[in-house]
Amino acid sequence: MIGSVRVRVIRTLLAIQNGQSLASVLDPLLNSLHDGDKGFAHALLLTTLRQWYALERLLDSLADNPIEEIEVRTTIQVGMVQLLYLEVADHAAIHETVEAIKEIEFAHATGLVNAILRKIAKNPNKFRKKCDKNHSLPNWLAYQIKQDWSEYYNELTQGLRQAAPMFLRANSNIHLVNDYHQMLIDADISNDVVELRSGLVLNNPLADQAEATVTQMSSQALRLQQSTAVSHLPQFSDGAASVQDMHAQLAAVLINQALVQKITVAREEGASTTAIHLLDACAAPGGKLAHWLELISSNDEQSLFHVKQNDADIKLTAIDNEALRITRIHENLERLHLDQDQNEHIDLNVVCADATRWQQAKDENLAMFDAILLDSPCTATGVIRRHPDISILRNEEDMAQTALLQADILHNLWPQLKIGGYLLYVTCSILKQENVEQMQDFIKHHDDALAIEFTDACNWGISQEIGRQCLPIDSDGGDGFYYALLQKTAK
Repeated sequence: MIGSVRVRVIRTLLAIQNGQSLASVLDPLLNSLHDGDKGFAHALLLTTLRQWYALERLLDSLADNPIEEIEVRTTIQVGMVQLLYLEVADHAAIHETVEAIKEIEFAHATGLVNAILRKIAKNPNKFRKKCDKNHSLPNWLAYQIKQDWSEYYNELTQGLRQAAPMFLRANSNIHLVNDYHQMLIDADISNDVVELRSGLVLNNPLADQAEATVTQMSSQALRLQQSTAVSHLPQFSDGAASVQDMHAQLAAVLINQALVQKITVAREEGASTTAIHLLDACAAPGGKLAHWLELISSNDEQSLFHVKQNDADIKLTAIDNEALRITRIHENLERLHLDQDQNEHIDLNVVCADATRWQQAKDENLAMFDAILLDSPCTATGVIRRHPDISILRNEEDMAQTALLQADILHNLWPQLKIGGYLLYVTCSILKQENVEQMQDFIKHHDDALAIEFTDACNWGISQEIGRQCLPIDSDGGDGFYYALLQKTAK
């Protein structure tokens, strides 16, 4: 990538508008720059994306005639961000942006770029207030949020244009949370420990009459006061911690607790637990899988391995449909000392497969899994703070198409779950069609599916008719995640 810093950011934004993800273009951009320019380029790119639609509306109000050329619009928006949000000196922002439009060979628009940026520079506070007044989302998404979350509409639409805090998960096989918390402090990385408490009403499928047990659990995430490069985190390369949103850290805790309770009850009832089969569907890049493996193999009383007391085999299959993402899983597990060669307690098998069609067993005994963690494909609208390109890449049709894909995966996996087994359905979406409405439709068509109740012990999320929904409305809080726990019953 060649050109000035601003030109490289403009070209990166054009690539995103052409369908490339931020994840695929960010590193090439930063790697093409000198160290002294990386911070500015990163801030310019991310801020432009977060304010994209608000900037578009402001630009349209300032232009005498519609601006059709995407290169010109993008360049002006990059200039606007410098004046409104990054506090770049007027002369530098205007001059360098005018030079950038020449460099990308749209010199005929220099007068237009100069005129609009000078107009903004005369009263930046006025125009920033105008830009900040309304949402910075595509209209279809803002409308859907209004339909789904009218009581949280303003908080959500404003919250999604902000940066999200950075959270860590300490690897419990290496360090206790409080120990790693202190290691961060010793490294001059300010952080605090956030406790997430949960409660579930779990049923006993072996009892003649309905019996339920209320079980409670808690986990701890580490929240950094400022985002920090992983290379600066103590022992990160040695697997001491992972970067994972606090709400994403609930997944492994919930499915593991349900599974521990299931096995505990089975042992008390004298039922066999000689083989435990687990499935992580749509597992890449492996954050939730790694957390689950950490919990399974730890030596505390909530560990599946501890509960089983070495009297049974644990087999965990993880699937994902992209080979490159499978590579990411292996890399992450190796760093955390959780791959097959390093974990003697668990038979781990990572498979590249399509979750809408894949079946572990080819014979009649399809129902073989005791627990399934389904981190379902979704529009990812709950993580826009971290991936602001999502607002540009998604469209209204994606919502319905994704819901159909989710339903296909659920219908394929459900027959492979044993009676009494659990399926934890997770998305990083805030749209009800992909979440609670998906679960309502699934249970309507599966009379052997029971929705497990979350209790008031939960200090996260909003209770739904089925499951709980986390919303990204707290500047210090986690991303938008949905959780629903289903148990398979005898028909």
